[in-house]
Amino acid sequence: MGKGDYYDILGIPQNAEDKEIKKAYRNLARKYHPDVCKDSGAEEKFKQINEAYSVLSDPQKRAQYDNMGHETFTNASKGSYTGGGGFGGGFSTDFSGFGDIFDFFGGGYRRTGPQPGADLLMRLSIPLEDAVSGTEREIEVMHTEPCPTCAGSGSETKKQNTCPRCGGTGQMRSTSHSPFGQFIRMTTCTQCGGRGKIPERQCRECRGSGHTRAKRKVAIHIPPGIDTGMRLRMEKYGEAGDFGAPNGDLFIEISVLPHARFTRFDDNLETYIDISPVQAVLGTLIEIETIDKRHIDVKSPRGVQNNTALRIPGEGVKRRGHPGDLLVRVRIVTPKQVSNEEREHYEKILEIEQKNKGKKGIFSGFMGKKKDRK
Repeated sequence: MGKGDYYDILGIPQNAEDKEIKKAYRNLARKYHPDVCKDSGAEEKFKQINEAYSVLSDPQKRAQYDNMGHETFTNASKGSYTGGGGFGGGFSTDFSGFGDIFDFFGGGYRRTGPQPGADLLMRLSIPLEDAVSGTEREIEVMHTEPCPTCAGSGSETKKQNTCPRCGGTGQMRSTSHSPFGQFIRMTTCTQCGGRGKIPERQCRECRGSGHTRAKRKVAIHIPPGIDTGMRLRMEKYGEAGDFGAPNGDLFIEISVLPHARFTRFDDNLETYIDISPVQAVLGTLIEIETIDKRHIDVKSPRGVQNNTALRIPGEGVKRRGHPGDLLVRVRIVTPKQVSNEEREHYEKILEIEQKNKGKKGIFSGFMGKKKDRK
């Protein structure tokens, strides 16, 4: 899939303005809304349209999408799930939050039948070095799963019957009359909760809910270049849905911890080296440790000035095969105390500097004036 998939879904160019994005979204959402379009795949199409709009309508998320590319943005890697549970899920990066819901028809969009599981959000802090190079992590997730006794059906026989109260529609209809005419009110069925089905014989383990709470370990892959505020999405690792409905997703929001020696600026890293005034004048070669614990030599040129940034290509954030650079900031440190031998050399250098500049010493000028007064 290409970089412009979200643009293709909305049928707009990549340089589309906000008004064009909003107009395309509204037209497509009206067309494919499940309450209007009964074609096969309309609901999935409606979901894709909302996902595309939730990213492209937000300037920051759109910039991240354009910068990361569609594949990195939506399909970072696959995760693995340990400890049972009986379902699989995919792992992807997601920067769009949980999407937007719009009411085009006055009363909102009310789904009937089995409801999908709710999404889960957890926050994970990682060190800067893991964000730079990527890493593997194992996390614990507490969520609902299909009851193993009834396989999520809520019934000991694993069978469900049509709800007698709503006739399988999941809704209850009531009619009232007024001087202005007849009013029909639709509400969620109180017996089946809108599912349209009830257990044939209620499961004793889950009491007919079809769900059970469990703590599981999930192995995740954190891609290189991830930054604070970005979210990883593990599909179908959220709360269990109703019997016959999909699970929700697990969103993992990343927070990158500050580093003692390195600071990140986009795809570049910055650190510093301390050198003496003599090293600044003559130039020097200093060994530094990179963020991934390798040792490289940095050449500080003759006459380097304080706060100069020395650039080392390719030693920054390793994202999308195009790593950033490492900037080594030079700090010239003046010693507070020197030995007698060092002091003699500094005084000699000062004498030479003053001679080369054609200036008299500070004290000689002062003494000279006193002598003239006599």
